[in-house]
Amino acid sequence: MASVVTPRSRLTGLAGRPASWLIGVAVLLVAIQFAVVVRRAGVGWDEALYISQVSPRFPAAFFSAPRARGITYLIAPAVWVTGSLTLLRAYLAVLSGAAIIVAYWPWLALTSRRVVVPLAALLFATLWVTGFYGAEVIPNFWVAVAGVAMAGWFLRFARSGGRTALIGLIVSGAVAALMRPGDAFWIWLPLPVAAVVVRQWRRPSLIVAVLAGPALGAAQWIIEAFLRYGGPLERLKRSSAIQGGLGWHPRAILYELHALNGPLLCRPCGVGVQHPAFVLWWAAVPLLVAGGLLVAVHARRPAPAVVATVCGLAAAAPYVLMLGYAAPRFLLPAYALLALPAAGCLAALPALFPKFRWPLAALICAALVAQVGTQQFQLLKAARDNAAQRQIYTRGAQGLKRLGMRAPCLLSGPRAVPVAFYLDCQTGQTGGILESMTPARFNQIAHEKPTGILVHGTRPPAYATSWTRHPLSGLGRHWSVYLPPWYRPS
Repeated sequence: MASVVTPRSRLTGLAGRPASWLIGVAVLLVAIQFAVVVRRAGVGWDEALYISQVSPRFPAAFFSAPRARGITYLIAPAVWVTGSLTLLRAYLAVLSGAAIIVAYWPWLALTSRRVVVPLAALLFATLWVTGFYGAEVIPNFWVAVAGVAMAGWFLRFARSGGRTALIGLIVSGAVAALMRPGDAFWIWLPLPVAAVVVRQWRRPSLIVAVLAGPALGAAQWIIEAFLRYGGPLERLKRSSAIQGGLGWHPRAILYELHALNGPLLCRPCGVGVQHPAFVLWWAAVPLLVAGGLLVAVHARRPAPAVVATVCGLAAAAPYVLMLGYAAPRFLLPAYALLALPAAGCLAALPALFPKFRWPLAALICAALVAQVGTQQFQLLKAARDNAAQRQIYTRGAQGLKRLGMRAPCLLSGPRAVPVAFYLDCQTGQTGGILESMTPARFNQIAHEKPTGILVHGTRPPAYATSWTRHPLSGLGRHWSVYLPPWYRPS
């Protein structure tokens, strides 16, 4: 009896091998993180703050207006079970591998060339910034993968509808907005515009679905804005003040280029380009994306490449045009989306020049090997440098322990949050954009529990001028802690 080949079986045969390759890319990302990042588990400033929000072991640090709580929900199960940073990073590394599969899965049915989606995932997953932040308690990677999934499920639902695509679109949009509403907004913005402009997509169900996900994800941020900040507009004003304000910054793209291989935060961004040979791929991205668009138009299947490109450019826009500082992680959503048309270009090049197919294929493979190799070198360097830098927090905490600082305790000043993480201390600031308590309240707590003010080469606040200075060399040069006169170091 002749076998019957159904459309479903044809799709399974088409997607089966690319799906396996995609899973292989995810396994590679997890392996890289376990080899390089997981075992170097020093806590960062932002990480300590996010962990404190859900940790049962020490008080929550002040949660400022620009932040969103999505990452705290993601880490909560691991943080409740263990206080080990290594296990927390292992948990995130495994989840990040799964997230790569979930993010790029809807795109498998949107491209005619089977290699495109796994190649796009490989281009994104092997960037040093992806490997570094996939296992960090920082939301940018998770916005990136949710944004890729949102754009993919949007195209799937626009093309043929279906419950799976509907659920995927709503859930991915909600996750992106829950992680970082501002970044999610820029990724999402082209989608409702496309749903209105493209006649074949102009359906009420698509418009409702594309609006529903981000609305659900941003609901917590909006409710918290009313409860703590006087409403979303006031929260946005405070966020802008803390972040230095959005405006026209024509040099912002140069800041991002200078920060491409570190530092992790370039603010103010006065450094030069590190390892110039390792930033050449950045110049290739626009060319590859443009080539991917041309290939898609020639194949009369422009929608996936156009949507990925426009959403990727929208994700990058606020960081390369409107922000006065830079960080490599800011462009993760743009990299994740632009990898799709770039991969489309690379996959099509050998077929476009049949006489040179094999030399071109060999050249592309060599370039990919070089790119992956240099990115892993940079990942190893970034992991080593930042692990060494973060040791100052543990040394600072050890110095405070020698002065008798024990939980329950209170710390203030720069670097108070990561140092307090290792002491299970409460933190509080009495001034500046991160003000969380009054000087009177601070002094009241200082009479109830061990309290210290960390300073770097300056005097303490006016209300603590009578406090006693103790050098804290473990935290770095010119660092000290001021302790109240009634405190007797052990």
